[in-house]
Amino acid sequence: MTVKQDSKSSTNARSEQGYLHGYSPVEQERLRHQARFTEQSIYSNIDLSGVDRLLEVGVGVGAQSEIILRRFPDIKIVGIDQNEAQLASARQSLAQIPYAQDRYELLKMDATSMDFESLTFDGAFICWVLEHVPQPERVLSEVRRVLQKGSQVYITEVMNHSFFLEPYSPHVWKYWMAMNDYQYEQTGDPFIGAKLGNLLLAQGFTDIDTRVHTWHFDNRQPEKRKLYIEFWTQILLSAKDQLLAAGYIDEETLDKAQKELKQVAKDPDAVFYFSFMQARAAR
Repeated sequence: MTVKQDSKSSTNARSEQGYLHGYSPVEQERLRHQARFTEQSIYSNIDLSGVDRLLEVGVGVGAQSEIILRRFPDIKIVGIDQNEAQLASARQSLAQIPYAQDRYELLKMDATSMDFESLTFDGAFICWVLEHVPQPERVLSEVRRVLQKGSQVYITEVMNHSFFLEPYSPHVWKYWMAMNDYQYEQTGDPFIGAKLGNLLLAQGFTDIDTRVHTWHFDNRQPEKRKLYIEFWTQILLSAKDQLLAAGYIDEETLDKAQKELKQVAKDPDAVFYFSFMQARAAR
C-alpha cells in the first residue's frame, strides 16, 4: 500500500516525505508478499479481459503489474509512480518475467497532473493508493480525463475503521489508532474506502458499483486466521519507524503491541476481522 504521487507540488512532496511505510528494500519485498497474499481477494471481481492499454496509478514495485500481466495475457500496462526507487525496483522485477516482456511502460509522473493526452487509455487500475493521497479527487479527475468514453476504472481501498481483533489488545489498539492518526494528519485518509462512491460521483463517473469485501477468521478457519494475523502484523510493523520518528508512538507501546500480536496469533479463540472496499466506475 504505497503512496503514488510525484513530488512536483507541495502536497505531493508532503505525501512522499510522510509516507507511512517507507521505501526500504524490506518494505519493497513486503509489498510483493502483500500482493501475492491478497491476490484472490482482490481480483475475484476484477475483469480486465477486454482492456488493451491499462493505466496503473501508483505502480510501486510492480507487484500488482506482475499479477495483472499474468492474469490478462493480452493487456499492456502503463504504470506511473512518483518514487524513483520504487520504479527502479519494478523495472528490475518485471524485466525478469518472460510473460511481461514488451507489455509494460513505467513512468515517473504526477498522478494529479498526468502527461497524457485525453482519452488515451481503455482501462485504469488503482490499488491501495488513494489512502495515501492528500487530494484523491484530483487523481480521479485526471484518471477520468485520460480514459476513453465507456472505459472503466477499478479501485481497491482500505476502510481502517473496520479492523477488529480478539482478544482485546490495548497496546495494539493504541498503535493502530496512532497509525491512522498519522496517516490522516500527514498524508491521506485511512477511511477512504467508504467514501469512494461519493468521490467517483463528484468527478463525473457513471455506472458506479461499490462492494465491501471482508476477511473474517475465527475458530472455523484457524490456519487462515493465523496467516492473516501474521500478515496484518507485517503491515502494522512496517510503519513503526515513521511513527516512532514522528512521535506518534513510543518504544514501550511498540514493544507491548508486538507482544500482544504474538499472543493473539497463538490464542485458540482469536478473531480477526477487516473489510475493504472495491469500486468500479465508467468514464
